[in-house]
Amino acid sequence: MSEAALNNLIEWTVSELSAALRRTVEDAYGYVRVRGEVSGFKGAAPSGHCYFRLKDDKAVLEAVIWKATFARMRVKPEEGLDVVVSGRLTTFAGSSKYQIVIDTLEPAGIGALMKLLEERKKKLAAEGLFDAARKQLLPFLPETIGVVTSPTGAVIRDILHRLQDRFPRRVIVWPVRVQGESSAAEVANAIRGFNALPEVGAIARPDIIIVARGGGSLEDLWSFNEEIVVRAAAESMIPLISAVGHETDVTLIDFASDKRAPTPTAAAEIAVPVRAELIAEVMSKARRALACWQRGQEHRRTELRAAARALPALDQILAAPRQRLDACAARLPRALTANAQTHHREFARAAARLSPLLLRQRIVRGKEITKALGERRLRCYRFYLDHRMQRVRSAGQLLEAFSYRKVLERGYALVRDDGGRPLRSAAAVSSRMRLDIEFSDGRVGVTADDRDGTSPVAAPKPKRPRGGEGSGGQGSLFGA
Repeated sequence: MSEAALNNLIEWTVSELSAALRRTVEDAYGYVRVRGEVSGFKGAAPSGHCYFRLKDDKAVLEAVIWKATFARMRVKPEEGLDVVVSGRLTTFAGSSKYQIVIDTLEPAGIGALMKLLEERKKKLAAEGLFDAARKQLLPFLPETIGVVTSPTGAVIRDILHRLQDRFPRRVIVWPVRVQGESSAAEVANAIRGFNALPEVGAIARPDIIIVARGGGSLEDLWSFNEEIVVRAAAESMIPLISAVGHETDVTLIDFASDKRAPTPTAAAEIAVPVRAELIAEVMSKARRALACWQRGQEHRRTELRAAARALPALDQILAAPRQRLDACAARLPRALTANAQTHHREFARAAARLSPLLLRQRIVRGKEITKALGERRLRCYRFYLDHRMQRVRSAGQLLEAFSYRKVLERGYALVRDDGGRPLRSAAAVSSRMRLDIEFSDGRVGVTADDRDGTSPVAAPKPKRPRGGEGSGGQGSLFGA
């Protein structure tokens, strides 16, 4: 193209060109159906939308599922799943690429569904949801049975008829859709709803749950392969029986349930026993128990008769005691007479010892002993008083010997201050101090004289008289 022609081309902005391309793609293709393998699927984004790619061996197509569409999809996209999708082809100007906005998604044939089912089974088994240790024992005769199924199908009628034939029980039906987009969520909510019922209330909590559905294709039964249903069945604290499809149909809820029934009718048979058979069995056991009791009674009667034959006759058992009784009865009068005579002699001897003279002698002797004991006690008491008086006199003499008044009688004097406290040195006497001097014949109050005006002067100590001299110059009591 020449330069002039290039200069005459229309100038587009990026946004205008992107919009034009989008209109062209949407007008040319519109609504399309595409088959491919899911790649790069990491679950829903925080916004709820899903972004991934569809690919085959030669090309890749960007794909998006909006939040509302993803919520109502029966089959969710999974990594590596071969699917067929339907949607609108459009462009995304933000990254200059085209993409498909998916409205529907389904596995590409039975093989894809089986592959998805096997992968989901391995995943849930690895979490331990199918372990035999998790399974609960079914009650022998439940009072209330909860049934999760469609209320309009033939399944619920088959279950009710079978229960009526075998053993009528109370049945609570939780109506759900058994196929379709919301089926899995409704079945899971029904199982959890039965478990949430109180044990005592207006609606009784069932003792066992039956999840039932009639036969159908793999796609029709797919709701019972969803994780939400399998996890609800595994978490159920009420024993659960799965009865989905016919005998050859297998769903993942069968592995998580506590018991699998091949058909809904078989589930009713598993849930309750046959009433007539129970009555017959009880009657049979009652007859057996009665016959056993009768045989036991007859055996005990036979043993009793044999034991009775081995025992001696009554006359033989009582003959010897009767003979001993007769002998004792014959000896009894003589024994009573002899016993009376013996006691009479002992009484006479005792009476002889209790004569008045003997009693007076014993009384006199007792008085003499009492008088002697009284005199002996009086002498002891007097001796004790004399001893105590002697100790008191000795203590008084000792106290008098150590009394300070004896010292005063020898010419000494006791000097006290005005408080009555004894003074033992001249240094304790201050000028003009009132003193109290005690002699052997009385007390004299004096005032201390300060000769040099600073401190009292002690009188010179008198010389002790020599032996043979008079006792007039003995000095003060403290030798001052």
